[in-house]
Amino acid sequence: VQLQAYGGGLVQAGGSLRLSCVASGRTFSSHNIAWFRQAPGKEREFVAGITWSDGSTYYADSVKGRFTISEDNAKNTMYLQMNNLKPEDTAVYYCATRLGPLVFAPRAYNYWGQGTQVTVSS
Repeated sequence: VQLQAYGGGLVQAGGSLRLSCVASGRTFSSHNIAWFRQAPGKEREFVAGITWSDGSTYYADSVKGRFTISEDNAKNTMYLQMNNLKPEDTAVYYCATRLGPLVFAPRAYNYWGQGTQVTVSS
């Protein structure tokens, strides 16, 4: 699976962005998908995930109520809608997939997009 993430940019605090991640090579079928982010000097962290089996969603506490993960299987695309953005959301955002159970550890994921920069100004 090749993943292409896009949609990042510069936004003021309180604004919104929608990230997209398109899969090519094969579909998301049977894959659990997730978004991660990595701020300068920090480790990559789980942001949101969605399970293939039943569409259950999971979010980091820091983004609950503000971010929404979704997928469009017909378009082989996953999304991360980010509302009420805060300066601490500034990071490079990555999409990732894995065949195994949805987990929060980045090292467990098999396929990664190239990352898209999100910068939130105060």
